[in-house]
Amino acid sequence: MRKRSFFSLLLAGCVAGSMMVGCGSTSSKDEGATTKAAGSDAATSSADEAKEGEGSVLKVGMECAYAPFNWTQDTDTTPDGSKAEPIYDSNYYAYGYDVAVAQMLAKELGMELEIHKVEWSSIGISLDAGDYDCIIAGMGKTAEREMSYSFTTPYYYRDNCIVVKKDGDYAGVKGLSELNGKGVKLTTQLGTGWIPLLDQVDGAVTGTNFETTSECFMAVSNGIADVSIVDLPTAQSALLTNNDLSIIVLDEADTFSGDEEMVNVCIATRKDDTALRDKLQGAMDSIGWNDKAKMDELMEKAISQQPAAN
Repeated sequence: MRKRSFFSLLLAGCVAGSMMVGCGSTSSKDEGATTKAAGSDAATSSADEAKEGEGSVLKVGMECAYAPFNWTQDTDTTPDGSKAEPIYDSNYYAYGYDVAVAQMLAKELGMELEIHKVEWSSIGISLDAGDYDCIIAGMGKTAEREMSYSFTTPYYYRDNCIVVKKDGDYAGVKGLSELNGKGVKLTTQLGTGWIPLLDQVDGAVTGTNFETTSECFMAVSNGIADVSIVDLPTAQSALLTNNDLSIIVLDEADTFSGDEEMVNVCIATRKDDTALRDKLQGAMDSIGWNDKAKMDELMEKAISQQPAAN
C-alpha cells in the first residue's frame, strides 16, 4: 500500500512539474495540482485500508476434539447441511458450537474465518506465540486466566455434572457428600477449572487426569476412574456413543463449591489485545448473543450434528 502511494505522488509531481518530496509527505507551500493529487491519493489509500479491514482474517484456536463445543470431521457439511470450516493446514474440517459462534461473529465483522487445531495443554501458549488471535474453545473465564488473557462476556452458560458407570457403585449418588470416605477414583480434564474441585471429595483417589474429555469418559468406562467431573453438554454428547455411562447433576445443596468460574464460557484474546476483544464483544452485542435461550438452542443443534466418532 505504501508503494502505491509513493508512485501516485511521484506521478502527480511529474505532471505538475514540481520537485519530488519525501515519501508520504508534502510541503506546506505545495498548492494546486500537487495538493489535489495528494488528496486524491489519500482518499484511495483510505478506501484500500477499509477494504483490507473487511477482508481480514479471524484466526481462532480450538481443540477440534471437545464435542459438542468443537470437533474434527472428514466432510465440509454436517447432517443438516450446516457448513463446517476447514482446519488450517489440514485436510479435515471443524464444527460444533464454538465453530458456529465463530462463523456468526466473522460474518458480522466482515472477516474470513480460519480455524486452528491445537492441543488443549498448549492452547494459551500458541495464542501468545501469535499462531491465532483468539480462543473460542469452551474456555471458562477464571480469575487465574484473567491474569493472562482478556475475555468477552459469556457466549455460553453451562452447568457442571459428574459422569459415572451406569451399573456401577455410584450410579445412585445424588449429592457430593455421598462420595466422601469411599476412596472414589476421580478424574477430569487437565488444565481446566475442574482440577481444584477434585480435592472437595474427602478420601478420594486423585492424580490420573487426561488431556481430553473423551479419555476421561473412557477411563470411567474401563474402571480406571469411578467419577469424571465435566460440563453437562459434553457429558450429554458423550452419552450418545457411550451407553454404559450415566450423568448425575448433583443436588444444589450438596454439590461442588467454587465451580462458578467454569460456568461462564468466554472468548479469550491476548491480554494486551483489548482492541480485538472489544471488536468481538461488539459483534456479540450486535447479534444479540447474550440470550441463554438462543445459546441453548444452538447447543442442542450442535449435539445433534456431531459425528458418531466424537
